[in-house]
Amino acid sequence: MKRFFITTVTGLLAVAVQSPGLAQENVVQALGSNGEDAPLSSERLYTLGAGDRLFMDIFNLPDFSRQYDVLADGTINLPLIGTVYAQGKTLGQLSNEVESRYARFVNVPSVTFDLQQARSFQIAVAGEVRRPGSYPIAIEAQQRNDDSSTTPTIPTVTRAIQTAGGVTESADIRNIRVYRPNPERTGDGEWIDIDLWALIQDGDLSQDLVLRDGDSVVVPEATELLTEEALAIATANFSPNIINVYIAGQVNSPGLVELPPNTPLNQAILAAGGRVSSASRRVTLVRVNPNGTVTKERIRIDLDAAVNDEANPTLRHNDAILVGRSTLARVTDTLNTVLSPFNGFLDIFRIVDIVDEVTDDGLNDLQEAQLDELDELDDDEL
Repeated sequence: MKRFFITTVTGLLAVAVQSPGLAQENVVQALGSNGEDAPLSSERLYTLGAGDRLFMDIFNLPDFSRQYDVLADGTINLPLIGTVYAQGKTLGQLSNEVESRYARFVNVPSVTFDLQQARSFQIAVAGEVRRPGSYPIAIEAQQRNDDSSTTPTIPTVTRAIQTAGGVTESADIRNIRVYRPNPERTGDGEWIDIDLWALIQDGDLSQDLVLRDGDSVVVPEATELLTEEALAIATANFSPNIINVYIAGQVNSPGLVELPPNTPLNQAILAAGGRVSSASRRVTLVRVNPNGTVTKERIRIDLDAAVNDEANPTLRHNDAILVGRSTLARVTDTLNTVLSPFNGFLDIFRIVDIVDEVTDDGLNDLQEAQLDELDELDDDEL
């Protein structure tokens, strides 16, 4: 077994001498750090396309060692050998082909390609994301630490979702699908299943698929989402950093409020400065659903309640919260309007003191229940 292992390594090194453009990658990929398959490098994953700028280095041929652009038809024009098709090939594959063609003119040629400037990928993102659509995603050629060469940063599924504004609260991140077209045959592509829940729970980096130019990412809608899962997804880097919630009515600072994802209702009220003294004990939550319908829910405020669907639900992007005036405040306003011409006479009856007594926190449970019933009757007015 030991002799077989040594023989295998020797054979690999022999191949490396003949094909230096892929030598290091082949050995690392074949053996890995522990004798197992090593992760694929960016060079092996990145496929070339029109708009890429490459630097070709041919050992002992400085006149040929310079920059070349991948043209619109996916080819590059090289000295002596002419047109070489680069579209869809990795840097290592292109090096291999160019070496074999230069072998007719150069004794044991050594050719390497380095990515100088990468094109943008065109990626489509659909489904449960904030801004579905088609996006150009720039690819940066980052400098390596060990030498002067560069390596491309290739977009992944999570980066594409980030570019589209992040997932919505209804996203099913367990069943994301990526469609990858076949560049050589139109309409003959493949679907790849992605489970980003495994990424955030188990650290499975293989689920963050490296994308190719022309890929489409589809994020489906979840049929059911537990509160615990929603909170975990909200902290992932492919979720939006903020949500916009509109709070109107009887709060100290009404208007648009930016909040972290999955902020509960009571925290949103506090973020708007809290309720004013004349505010109703119930609020109306208005939500636009993914299918275009609008739901309206009447919720009794409890600033001390934990997150729950009935009394303190988590909010979604573009939710609206309407905080109306209490029934007693509306009645008081009406009385003040009607009796305002007689205020001079009514002062002797101490109207202000009477109102203060009625609005005192000492209302009994029966009175409170009656006010709640009146609030329910006013739903349509809100």
